[in-house]
Amino acid sequence: MVTDTPVRVEEPAPLRRRLSAALFRHPRVRLVGLLTLPATWLVLVYLSALLSLLVTAFFTVDEFTGAVVRELTLDNVREVLTTPAYVGAAVRTVAIAATVTVLCVLLGFPMAFFMAKIAPPRSRNLLVALVVTPLWASYLVKVYAWQAMVQPETGLIAWLLTPFGLPGPGFGVTATVLTLTYLWLPYMVLPVYAGLERMPDSLLDASGDLGARPARTVRSVVVPLVWPSIVVGSVFTFSLSLGDYITVQIVGGRTQMIGNIVYQTYTSNLPFAAAIALIPVAIMVVYLALVRRTGALDTL
Repeated sequence: MVTDTPVRVEEPAPLRRRLSAALFRHPRVRLVGLLTLPATWLVLVYLSALLSLLVTAFFTVDEFTGAVVRELTLDNVREVLTTPAYVGAAVRTVAIAATVTVLCVLLGFPMAFFMAKIAPPRSRNLLVALVVTPLWASYLVKVYAWQAMVQPETGLIAWLLTPFGLPGPGFGVTATVLTLTYLWLPYMVLPVYAGLERMPDSLLDASGDLGARPARTVRSVVVPLVWPSIVVGSVFTFSLSLGDYITVQIVGGRTQMIGNIVYQTYTSNLPFAAAIALIPVAIMVVYLALVRRTGALDTL
């Protein structure tokens, strides 16, 4: 007996589905598609600007017209590397950035640990919001607020130290370090908090059960596990302090950092300012290379 059964003809899959299946079968093509746009933006906006800065550093300026002469020379770089004032400013800038980073670690780690492991779970989001809140305020407002706090005689810090017979910090390196530490502290707290939040509480309990005291647990268990997060935070605090120039102008008194010199010279001698600006770029390249050699970022 012959029955007429309809034959089902499969329709071709929609273009979107076929494209999705093709990308699923070729993960490298998918990766290229995802990274093409941001990589193009990075090359055009960031790397091209750095390349322009690098090239401009080897130009010179006409003494009569002030125009940039596009002739390659090493005079600017040689002057930057051989003049004691510029070398001293570079060393001072690195020292300030390193001090700010260390203070951010010493202050940010206990804050992040309390937020992630001690505070009740219901209040953790509130604590994170409180840490982030200073970032919503204007940069200049915060710096000028610290200018009022560190004034030699009438500032809040000087008033608090007067009963102890101690003077206030005044304007200078100390005020610059304090202000920069306040500004960039959230950039240390948030990565460390994220690292501590991912760490299982059972590790702390196991360390205590094995007889380790709290200090030993922090030193031998907590710090090694969150070390990559600390390194990430240090990259933020160190680089932001290294390139800052507004804070030191407001609270630094006569203190000179690399950013100040670039700001003061770029209108009159752009190639020389570019040569000075290469110093923090080179320092950050070396810093990132050292961080990569330690392997701290491999476990992120």
